[in-house]
Amino acid sequence: MTMYATLDEAIDAAREEFVADSPNAGDNDVSVQQFAMQKYILQDGDVMWQAEFFANEDEEGECLPMLSGEAAQSVFDGDFDEIELTQEWIEENTLHEWDEGEFQLEPPLDTEEGQTAADEWDER
Repeated sequence: MTMYATLDEAIDAAREEFVADSPNAGDNDVSVQQFAMQKYILQDGDVMWQAEFFANEDEEGECLPMLSGEAAQSVFDGDFDEIELTQEWIEENTLHEWDEGEFQLEPPLDTEEGQTAADEWDER
């Protein structure tokens, strides 16, 4: 799992990975059917992003599906507004790091580490 400081960087990396894994990598008309992304909050408060493109809408990855069809293709082609995409993100889907490299929607409150993480998140 590779995360990036900006959504734009994550999309660029996802685009490069998709092209590299695509059997039609030499073609100019690479077809994308699904765009997925994930937002992470690290223990130090940094926000990180991950993005993925898929050739089929039924493919699954590490990120949550956000756009399909023409909308996904437009993001792949670079015709998107990063601010608009981040505004569409549902904050309840953000994953928080509660232990190094371990992410959850909310920290486990039944452990000391989880309670400490929850307290830190509440301070922000």
